[in-house]
Amino acid sequence: MTCGGSQGFFLLLFGLLCDSEQICPSVCLCISDTVSCSSSGLARLPRSLPSFSVTLDLSHNHLSWLGPRSFNMMHRLENLWMAHNQINTLSHGVFQNVSGLRYLDLSSNKLQVLEQHYFQGLWRLEELRLFNNKITQVEAGTLTHLSSLKKVYFSFNQITCFPFFSIRDHSHPFLAMLDLSSNRLTRLPWEDVKALPGLVQRGLYLHNNSLICDCAMYSVFWHWNLRGYDSVKDFTDEHTCNIHGDPRASIKFLRNNRVFLNCTVEKAVMQPSTVLLSSMMVLKGNKVHLDCQTSLSGADLSFTWLSPSIGFITPDSINGTLISMFPNGTLEIEATSVNDSGLYICTAVDNKQALNATREVNVTVLLPVAESFNTGYTTLLGCIVTLVSILMYLFLTPCRYNYCKQPAATYNHSNLSSVFFSATRDQPKVETFKHVAFMEPVIGEEEATEWVPES
Repeated sequence: MTCGGSQGFFLLLFGLLCDSEQICPSVCLCISDTVSCSSSGLARLPRSLPSFSVTLDLSHNHLSWLGPRSFNMMHRLENLWMAHNQINTLSHGVFQNVSGLRYLDLSSNKLQVLEQHYFQGLWRLEELRLFNNKITQVEAGTLTHLSSLKKVYFSFNQITCFPFFSIRDHSHPFLAMLDLSSNRLTRLPWEDVKALPGLVQRGLYLHNNSLICDCAMYSVFWHWNLRGYDSVKDFTDEHTCNIHGDPRASIKFLRNNRVFLNCTVEKAVMQPSTVLLSSMMVLKGNKVHLDCQTSLSGADLSFTWLSPSIGFITPDSINGTLISMFPNGTLEIEATSVNDSGLYICTAVDNKQALNATREVNVTVLLPVAESFNTGYTTLLGCIVTLVSILMYLFLTPCRYNYCKQPAATYNHSNLSSVFFSATRDQPKVETFKHVAFMEPVIGEEEATEWVPES
């Protein structure tokens, strides 16, 4: 071997030794920035894992614990999958130096108590999967510093108590799903639950627990159901509670509400107050105010209008400038049109007292006298004038040529009808200007199914 060849060989060997941490473990598969050691029979982590990894899959193995700085050299790690192992504890500092982690899957393991230090340093973590473990307790500070969290899955565990008070707008501004379904929750701190951020309440799943039936519990779920939260609507039959805490007396409380007849919220549902206002007439183009005065009063009222032309109207759903809604529920239409005629229904809701009341306004938009004349009689007069003009053109126009001296019988009905046909054929069809889902086929042409979005 030449001197130059020897130097190249030793340089290569030195580089391999210095970069030994980049070598892919023999039981793993390394592709680009992804390292997969899934279903490899691992009882402990490989000694060296490539530091370039962004995704590491260790699922379906026999790992029972994770020691300090287990992923110390993996600074680029964002996705860590460790589902279906035997992990029952996490050491202090296990995730040190992997603060860029965004997705962590520890589902289907044997974790029992989630301690405060388990997820320290993971301030960028967005999704945490802990379902199907044996978790009985979640310590108060476990999720406190996970400020980027969006989704947390705790379902199918044995949790009896959860620190709802530790989740607030300032600590978890992005949290939109908290799944605590299929656990062993019996009584919840409902004041802490009602104090959760609105985004968390909308995505809080509590079905398939052992809740005890009481008015406080029913009131919270009734409000969530009234607001149309998917966490309640999608699992209506899975929301059960036990009468007097007896599991044998379990009812689907969103279906069977007779147990809660003595609750304040139930009276509000069974006895809504409705006020019907007699018909209101307004001229086209004028401004109109529709008030929502009901038997309810106070500063905590929310209002929703149902319009015959555009459907539900809330303060957040108004995009145009012709319709506006005031804090007291009054609906203003800047310039009315014929399409604004119909029955308007306003619903006022007092969320604190669980009361609701309805106001109905029947609006009729009238055309001005001049305009009604123009739209009816002017159209008829225009048709008559057009017909007379055509007849005058055909029969009274002077002719200066010899071939005009032919008998009048030359003008037959077919020629006359062809004039009308050509005059109407060149005009655009009325249907062309309608906002419809499917265009109607034009007579005499091929059928078309051009799609036009509905406005």
